[in-house]
Amino acid sequence: MTAISTPKLAQSSDSFLRMALRADATCSGLMGIVGIPLAGWLSKTSGTPLAFEYSVSAFFIVFAAAVFWLAARPSVRRSGLVIAIGNVVYTVATIALVLADVFPLTTIGVVLTLSTGVYTLVMAELQYQGVRRIKT
Repeated sequence: MTAISTPKLAQSSDSFLRMALRADATCSGLMGIVGIPLAGWLSKTSGTPLAFEYSVSAFFIVFAAAVFWLAARPSVRRSGLVIAIGNVVYTVATIALVLADVFPLTTIGVVLTLSTGVYTLVMAELQYQGVRRIKT
């Protein structure tokens, strides 16, 4: 019989970061899974092209799988920092998308787009705090 030895939760200093990464992966994956069947409705309601909605949903699913994998690695400090920076970049991209008027967004489209930016900014903050809590 083989046993896997991991530090107990109370002894681990990376548990908050792992939780933040898994929460991000779960929410992103759910948004992607729900976004695919709703892509037509989202496109009409928000003013974005249908291909954009499918692409973003597929990206969320792939991102979620990658983040789940990264959260399970023995060391998550560097991965957590990279994902947090990526979330900040995504937030800036959502603001730029709205301000640059890339798509003829409806009011609902602007709200939904900026909401995803707020979500990624919150996740970035949680992940950054998780990185800071890790004892080196």
